[in-house]
Amino acid sequence: MSADASIDDPLLTPAQFVRGVGPVRAELLAKLELFTARDLLFYLPRDVLDLSQVRAVHELAADVVQSIRGEVVDRDARYTSSGKHMTAVLLKCDGGFVRGVWFNQPYMLHKFQHGERVLFSGKAKFRDKRWEFGHPNVQWLQLDDEETTGGVLPRYGLTEGLKMHEMRRITRTAVEDYAQYLPEELPQPLRDRCRLLPLATAVRQIHTPASVAEYQAGFRRVIFEDLLEFQLALALRRQAWKTPGRAIALPVTAKIDSRIRRLFSFQLTAGQNQAIGEVAADLARDQAMHRLLQADVGAGKTAVAIYAMLTAVANGVQAVLMAPTELLAVQHWQTIDTLLAHSRVQRCLLTGQLTAAQRRDALERIRTGSMQLIIGTQAVIQDAVQFARLGLAVIDEQHRFGVQQRAKFSAGEQQPHVLVMTATPIPRSLCLTQFGDLDLSTIRELPPGRQRVVTSRVYGEGAKKAWEFFRQKLREGRQGYLVCPRIDIAEDEDDQSTSSAEAVFRRVQQQELQGFRIGLLHGRLSSDQKDEVMSLFRDGELDAIVTTTVIEVGIDVPNATLMAIFDAERFGLSQLHQLRGRISRGKFQGYCFLFSDGTQVEGLKRLGALEESADGFRIAEADFEQRGPGDVLGVKQHGTLPLRSADLIRDKAVLEEARPVAFDLITSAEWHSPDYAALRHTVLTRFGRLYDLPQSG
Repeated sequence: MSADASIDDPLLTPAQFVRGVGPVRAELLAKLELFTARDLLFYLPRDVLDLSQVRAVHELAADVVQSIRGEVVDRDARYTSSGKHMTAVLLKCDGGFVRGVWFNQPYMLHKFQHGERVLFSGKAKFRDKRWEFGHPNVQWLQLDDEETTGGVLPRYGLTEGLKMHEMRRITRTAVEDYAQYLPEELPQPLRDRCRLLPLATAVRQIHTPASVAEYQAGFRRVIFEDLLEFQLALALRRQAWKTPGRAIALPVTAKIDSRIRRLFSFQLTAGQNQAIGEVAADLARDQAMHRLLQADVGAGKTAVAIYAMLTAVANGVQAVLMAPTELLAVQHWQTIDTLLAHSRVQRCLLTGQLTAAQRRDALERIRTGSMQLIIGTQAVIQDAVQFARLGLAVIDEQHRFGVQQRAKFSAGEQQPHVLVMTATPIPRSLCLTQFGDLDLSTIRELPPGRQRVVTSRVYGEGAKKAWEFFRQKLREGRQGYLVCPRIDIAEDEDDQSTSSAEAVFRRVQQQELQGFRIGLLHGRLSSDQKDEVMSLFRDGELDAIVTTTVIEVGIDVPNATLMAIFDAERFGLSQLHQLRGRISRGKFQGYCFLFSDGTQVEGLKRLGALEESADGFRIAEADFEQRGPGDVLGVKQHGTLPLRSADLIRDKAVLEEARPVAFDLITSAEWHSPDYAALRHTVLTRFGRLYDLPQSG
């Protein structure tokens, strides 16, 4: 079958019919999700190998950027006389030996293996009779790389059976035969303004670069367009929400402000007051608020949410708070119910624990409007729940919900104000993408008297001392959490060595915490069982509970000052920071022990960030750099961000460029001109359904 005979758009030519591919290689390409000529054009290299600067040993010069390739023949790690840790790797190169050195980076030793071929790039100095690269950039070479003498080579992700030189030839052929058909969606004035190449030129420079600069310019163009389209979708979504007249204005009068503040038994912090001011300004408008409130652990975001909800109730409309778990919903309910103990505000908790009769009564009162404040899980967005006049929806830990779940509150002609909250500080790149359609409020400071949790890595002989300290604090009347990465014992693991909740629960009762009262809490227990364990713990009838990450958010037991986290290297830094935020919530100092087997050098180094910093925002950025957006927010099960080529870690600078361009464009007359018709169509096609965009663009 001829591709040209059956396909109108050459870019949709099946990969099998791209020159030099054939049916066998097409099956291999399919494993990389490369099915058409267009897929091949946009299959971006993971990096490039610049062999144009590679020199022999005798050609090296001091203090100029250059490269050398060679074989790893020796590795060494030691402390210098000044106390610095030094890692050194010796390469056998063309014409002699060259050394690479790294200071205070012990993990570098384990990145290299004897016999590997690598490329060092950077500046060199002549020391101790040989050339030495300090902290060089390192690229590990493959056989295909070794067979090339010079130039700038793209390096692609591969699959078994497909070699690098074959992939380079396939993409080069795809460029020669199909790049000319790429449609140009960005008008010339926009390209000029943003210093962007034409798309066809950019793709050619990515796959067949004459220099690193050419590759980078082409790469930037493709990434910019991907991020621009995404940001345009967010800008359109935000514009639709901000339509005047679609929300009920909920002004905060001096009387309302005074009545709400009297309910709190503490002074609000400056950060809380600033966030309240931003929320109140939004609520006073007749266009729906869509605001993200992020705060570090324990910074008091719940007080801001309560202020907003009571403002809504004072204005005669309903307010709802949706939490991701029953445990967190119950925690919010207990906080709010206690605060409103002497109030006439009609309120209810809507979860799966209600009897059929209680549920019917709650639903009827919500429908008629006599129920003013509703707290619950996802039960609050089920079809059976009909609000009489919903004025405000608060969504806690938004990253655990999908975009469509948030949008359910905003369906229909009348929109409620929406306040989204998270106690997981969010890296800026994610704020501009995952939450890019929301206004942002941030609380960084902690309430007065809130103490930093003393955090320690524990491995080897340190475990014995850690347990002695843990037992001593329990004898003094404190309580603690023992956090495990999972519930069950894996089939191939020893019952005594595993860190599953069930195994740890049995072990500590017989060994480390023998004689103490220990409870077990995890997600497979029924709601009643979980409530019973937490009630016993709050009442001081349990000294410690063995648990999973079910306690990560919403648990507040001031007397709990101890935490041991097993297999800590399995968790992300942000999650560990969240977990340790459950302790030191009262007047006593908190202590968190991060247990590790000590064999994973990089894992131990990563955990060191928690010993050094209590700033959740810094920790979130570090976590994001190391693990990516899905892991940081705990939403990998919901899929990745809808990006084609861009990477939020690698392409942060381009994201910062593309966002203001997109938001300015949406509010300009340009956006509605014929020149932007193709771009409008692409944005609505890519994101219209996902973000419920108005199809008029």
